[in-house]
Amino acid sequence: MTYKTALMTVAAGALMASAAVADPVNLRVQTHYASEHPTGKFYAQFKDDVETMSGGDITLEIFYSSSVVATTETFDAAINGIVDCDGTGGAYQTGKNPAFQFVGDMMGGYQTPWQRYMWLYYGDGKAIANELYNEHGMELIGWQIYGQESLSSSKPISGVADLEGWKFRSPPGMETEIFQKLGASPIVMDFTEIFTALETGIIDGADASGLNNNVGLGLYEIVKHANYPGFHSMPADHFACNKDVWDGLTDQQRRIIDTAWQKLAFQLSLYNDKANAEAATKLAAEGVTLYEWSAEDIAKYNEAAVAAWDDWGTRTPEAGKILEANKTFLRELGLIQ
Repeated sequence: MTYKTALMTVAAGALMASAAVADPVNLRVQTHYASEHPTGKFYAQFKDDVETMSGGDITLEIFYSSSVVATTETFDAAINGIVDCDGTGGAYQTGKNPAFQFVGDMMGGYQTPWQRYMWLYYGDGKAIANELYNEHGMELIGWQIYGQESLSSSKPISGVADLEGWKFRSPPGMETEIFQKLGASPIVMDFTEIFTALETGIIDGADASGLNNNVGLGLYEIVKHANYPGFHSMPADHFACNKDVWDGLTDQQRRIIDTAWQKLAFQLSLYNDKANAEAATKLAAEGVTLYEWSAEDIAKYNEAAVAAWDDWGTRTPEAGKILEANKTFLRELGLIQ
């Protein structure tokens, strides 16, 4: 090799090496969780994983407790560049398109977080969901799923018969329709109003969160009945980014973020499984009655849920498409007929 050829080879190698080095990027992420909440702590680990694996080429600026904009406004804030990524959930966006209900919370059908993850990663769910997200200038990176939520009550809640006339705090949307069909009286109210409403008897119970989180909220200092394991609601919080921002990252940067997010998601689901089981043991010892609903009662709930799904599925073409993809997968798993 001549001296000139050697110089050209070295220069070409240096050029390729420099081209492979990504420009440093800082991503602004908002979550509705507080930094001291278990999920907030997982976000801190997510930040550390991304920054460590990228060698500092990616930094994450996490805004906890919806400190930049209101929780329900986070999605729009990411669309408009106020933040780069949204760590809340699709169910907050049903006003944009009812299809977001089916990526936020199916309300029945799936029994475990792992079944919902299977739809996302092995049922073409991510590609199908991203058609909806992309229409709004966003990219769905993944979910983190707490697990089944539990109902809390001041009176027994052992099955469908106990729902007749039962006044409870409900989030807005599909859930109110399902429980009304089963005889309950859902009252939509803000999460922050639950404690006072239970104390004053305005409501008999609440759909707040999973068993362990309900313990943290202090609900079982007031009411002494709950169902466990849960069955009615298993919301998926999403991690979604402005599509232009996401597309502007290198393949390596996107792979690092996706990998770190899957770690957060799966470990958080495992953590909450353990925490809920420990909470159940503790509550039972303290005199709280836990009811495991029979297969027959859960089937009655799922029947009402499927009727609500089918109604919501007619509201937009996107809702119908995502619903049918989920129903097909649920049939493959043998969870619905």
